[in-house]
Amino acid sequence: MRIAIIGGGIAGLAAAYELELAQRAGIPIEYELYEAGPRLGGVVSSAVVDGTVIEHGPDSFLTEKPAAAELCRELGLEADLRGSNDAERKTFILVRNRLVALPDGLMFLVPTKLLPTALTPLFGWWTKIRMGFELLQRPRPAPGDESVADLVKRHYGQQAVDRLADPLLSGIYGGEATQLSAPAVLPRLVEMETKYGSLTRGMLAGVRARKIEAERIAAESEDGETPAPRPLFTTLRFGLQQMVDGLVARLDAGRVHVEAPVLGVERDRERGGDGWLVDAAGVVERFDAAIIATPAWAAAEILRGVDGALSGELEQIPYSSSVTMNLVYDGADLDPLPEGFGFLVPAVERRALLACTFLHRKFPGRTAAGKSVLRAFLGGAHNAELLAETDGRLEELVRRELFEILRISAVPEMVEVRRWPRAMAQYAVGHQERHRRIQSGLAQLSGLRLVGNAYDGIGISDCIRLGRRAARELTSATRQDAPAIAQSRR
Repeated sequence: MRIAIIGGGIAGLAAAYELELAQRAGIPIEYELYEAGPRLGGVVSSAVVDGTVIEHGPDSFLTEKPAAAELCRELGLEADLRGSNDAERKTFILVRNRLVALPDGLMFLVPTKLLPTALTPLFGWWTKIRMGFELLQRPRPAPGDESVADLVKRHYGQQAVDRLADPLLSGIYGGEATQLSAPAVLPRLVEMETKYGSLTRGMLAGVRARKIEAERIAAESEDGETPAPRPLFTTLRFGLQQMVDGLVARLDAGRVHVEAPVLGVERDRERGGDGWLVDAAGVVERFDAAIIATPAWAAAEILRGVDGALSGELEQIPYSSSVTMNLVYDGADLDPLPEGFGFLVPAVERRALLACTFLHRKFPGRTAAGKSVLRAFLGGAHNAELLAETDGRLEELVRRELFEILRISAVPEMVEVRRWPRAMAQYAVGHQERHRRIQSGLAQLSGLRLVGNAYDGIGISDCIRLGRRAARELTSATRQDAPAIAQSRR
């Protein structure tokens, strides 16, 4: 069986790795991976410069989603896994040029502690009163698809949207709360509203359930101790590029092609449509199946001649663009820097910055002695035009705003800028229905799979999970020796 993988980002690499494992286990599989650009890994990219880790794309993955950590362990990277420094985790929101800490007990968008919520300057008194009365909301049937802004406003008011939902979601998706689908990006909150009415009551019920479960585990353990909570984020000691390098090292180099753009695919009509013809840089090859691991807008173009309706659905998935900027300073030049991990900037503040992470605090031990790294984020749905600015202009904007917000006047020792055009899929209102239509269309095209951050999760672990699952699904009929595959992973 021959399988083409189109796209060499983390999802495509994960699919290729799964096929490589099957091949090494003796299953008759061949694969070819095609990447249009000069490097593999997609937005996952990092480097170590003078002892300091510089992340060009994402700096970590969510610990609660296991696929990325499991893959790292398979690649022999377990000793290099690093959890976030949650003991010092504190996030600020910029409000009228003042940094205000998120109140204690705030669980994502939901306040769970009365006193910290009442005392925080993040919200006005009307919003605080509304948060208190939110506890009285009764269960209600799911309203259907709606925006995150609509959901949050119904429970906590517009100020909670502006100062909480919008900056938090902009930091994750680079999108707007008014556009993102609540069922798609916050399904747990939608379920809580249906079951409890009050999001605060639902979140508190979840806290109690987790406490009871932890006590049960402690009672059953030999030492009777409650297990330590897992860190919120996980990364790698020398940057997430380690994961990309580990994957590439496991693949057959002769099967991996960079600077090989796929111009299109079509059904193999000589075999009655059973199979695929892949045109890679003008060279057409036959395959039994194909995994398209490109952004949805690129997949739409590749499939335009195969299924116009499917291509149209893919084309309608919106994307946001972003800029990341790493600024390396002598640590002494940043004193006194506010405690915590960094800050988020609401759109209503009308600044170029979306967020700034104090990376040396979030993941200690990844910077050279005496150095500090500030990681700035720009662009997103609100300021996509910033991608057209020069590096010099972007540095000027960021340093000016850092001075206005943090009073940092020192000149950074190094500045590194990366642009990521149309990189982050936006799960807009209607996304779940569109995803169902896409899956229905795919069901009519045997041997074809779509993977990446546009479908069922935007994180690194989601992409790895989807890539590996697609590879397993396509080869399920030829897999005869699952124990051999498991053994090859050790």
